[in-house]
Amino acid sequence: MNLKTALGAATALTLISGAAFAQTTVTIATVNNGDMIRMQGLTEDFTSKNPDIKLEWVTLEENVLRQRVTQDIATNGGQFDVMTIGTYEVPIWAKNDWLVSLNDLPAEWDADDILPAIRNGLTVDGELYAAPFYGESSMVMYRKDLMEKAGLEMPEAPTWEFIKQAAEAMTDKENEVYGICLRGKAGWGENMAFLTAMSNSFGARWFDENWQAQFDSEEWKNTLNFYMDLMTNYGPPGASTNGFNENLSLFQQGKCGMWIDATVAASFVTNPNDSTVADQVGFALAPDNGMGKRGNWLWAWSLAIPAGSDATDAAKKFVAWATSKEYTALVAEKEGWANVPPGTRTSLYENEEYKKVPFAEMTLRSINEADPTAPTVDPVPYTGVQFVAIPEFAGIATQVGQEFSAALAGQQSVDEALEKAQALTTDEMEAAGY
Repeated sequence: MNLKTALGAATALTLISGAAFAQTTVTIATVNNGDMIRMQGLTEDFTSKNPDIKLEWVTLEENVLRQRVTQDIATNGGQFDVMTIGTYEVPIWAKNDWLVSLNDLPAEWDADDILPAIRNGLTVDGELYAAPFYGESSMVMYRKDLMEKAGLEMPEAPTWEFIKQAAEAMTDKENEVYGICLRGKAGWGENMAFLTAMSNSFGARWFDENWQAQFDSEEWKNTLNFYMDLMTNYGPPGASTNGFNENLSLFQQGKCGMWIDATVAASFVTNPNDSTVADQVGFALAPDNGMGKRGNWLWAWSLAIPAGSDATDAAKKFVAWATSKEYTALVAEKEGWANVPPGTRTSLYENEEYKKVPFAEMTLRSINEADPTAPTVDPVPYTGVQFVAIPEFAGIATQVGQEFSAALAGQQSVDEALEKAQALTTDEMEAAGY
């Protein structure tokens, strides 16, 4: 090797090591659902364009994710540069100055394209504090073949009584087919998300206008009794441990006649690579009781940057990529339009190809019908459809969820669960100064 060649090689090595040394690591905390896992599989598109940024993933079950990111941000722990959080956390954390504003994302990211219902929940005092990865409401997903076999036709806007009738008609326990699958796993974002949204359609509410707990009301008793009746008679065994992912698996295996859950699940239950009933799935609005409120929620899993991050600029680049129109196009190219993250952008629902997706219209209708500012039949002092937008809610609802899950497991009665829910909610709210 001559001197010139040796010097050239040495210079090249110095440049390579310098580039590696200059690389910024962005640590991302996210939930273990299908859309997020798909995103991880596509990140070469991002890293190839941003070789100075290295991505590290911390992928967690939903309840664990909530605990980890809440603890980290409240203590300014600095473990994460990007957090996957929801519509509940964003306004509370933003008011505590725990999140970085995203108002300076590039103009081509097009903030004005975000659906108003989703964007409003992530905005505080005109500042956007999280970018929605996908938005969702909830709806009925059902087996068209089992519905036809039962001699029934699913209405576009069913009542709870029809759901019960259909669940009974479709249940075939000998063949491990259950009329209905619903969340039973304890958690403020698991069984309590479903039950709170359901209770709205029964005329129930968490608190009256004076912040008095309402679990001793007839409306909550009716809600929980109806839920227990459905799950005990027509639901799968072990339902008290089933959350979103467990019910998704059951439905994909053909073991659920109906599943009322997040609209985002539609792409998974209709994907023939994963679902044995992909060509037999129909969709309807979440049920009601004729009281003017449906049992559907409003949520967005979003990407936010904690104020304690030391990689803010790199984190913003990643957030802008993962929630962009270009990312949507990338998923469509690789996985098909049915698998793009739904519920965030107006332009998606104006796209002629996406309009052909069988659940697109029902998803948008469900999102637009949820009203966080008036979630209940009677007036309430809070906003939020499947949650109450106060800091104390997560802790209280986690405890209430445990009581309701214990009732579903047969460990206590509905009356006992409601009595405990009333007492613990009252104690916690009084301690918080309400």
